[in-house]
Amino acid sequence: DKEQIKELAASIKEHGIIEPILTRMRGGKYELIAGERRLRAARVAGLSIVPSIVKDFSDEQSLEISLIENLQREDLNPLDEAEGYARLIKEFKMTQEQVAKRVGKNRSTVTNMLRILTLPDKIKESLRNEQISVSHARALLAVDNSVRQLELWRQIISNKMNVRDVEVLTGGKSDSKPKSSKSGRKRPQTQNVELNALVEKLTTYLGTKVKIYGSPVRGKIEIQYYSKEDLERILEILLFKNKPSQVRPTPNLASGQPA
Repeated sequence: DKEQIKELAASIKEHGIIEPILTRMRGGKYELIAGERRLRAARVAGLSIVPSIVKDFSDEQSLEISLIENLQREDLNPLDEAEGYARLIKEFKMTQEQVAKRVGKNRSTVTNMLRILTLPDKIKESLRNEQISVSHARALLAVDNSVRQLELWRQIISNKMNVRDVEVLTGGKSDSKPKSSKSGRKRPQTQNVELNALVEKLTTYLGTKVKIYGSPVRGKIEIQYYSKEDLERILEILLFKNKPSQVRPTPNLASGQPA
């Protein structure tokens, strides 16, 4: 972070501060709302005065703006990013779609980042400490059992496994022949090129985890959701093609199970 501040300071010396910092007046003093990195870099560059926009923000507005700016940082840790999205949803009653628009991301990106928060605490801290990558974390989400997730996580750490190795173990993109489980249920047929491509398209389109069981001519599709809001969003896409100009009723269904 110090190195990046130095680079920003060098840019400020050369070009000045292009985007003013955001402040408000409190107790006769300026309180910084957004632009902490620019302010720090300006100090390193030796500036005693920086351009600022002063507005009368409420405490709630100030917190929201500060949080959103932090989420737009390029060097933000994936777990911090996911927690930031969750905070916007909880504290400011935003939907995932609203969060995505405010931070300039695709809604599916926000949804997938939020899923990381369902992982066990040890795995999340490992992600925060950069022992594993966000791709490792996403691969572990293919396993629904937290005990198994922790087992795989320990293997990742001890064996320095890459993401592809984890996907093979979780069955996410296995090249091996599909086997039936003890309950007789077939594993997802994602090694089939045609089905694999369809799974990827559906996952991107719906912004959630999708599995296909069976063959290209017969089988079933499993779509997962993680909240009532997520379920209603998926239903809107599937049933009404997600036309925002039309207000339609959504079923009052319980959340937390595959659709």
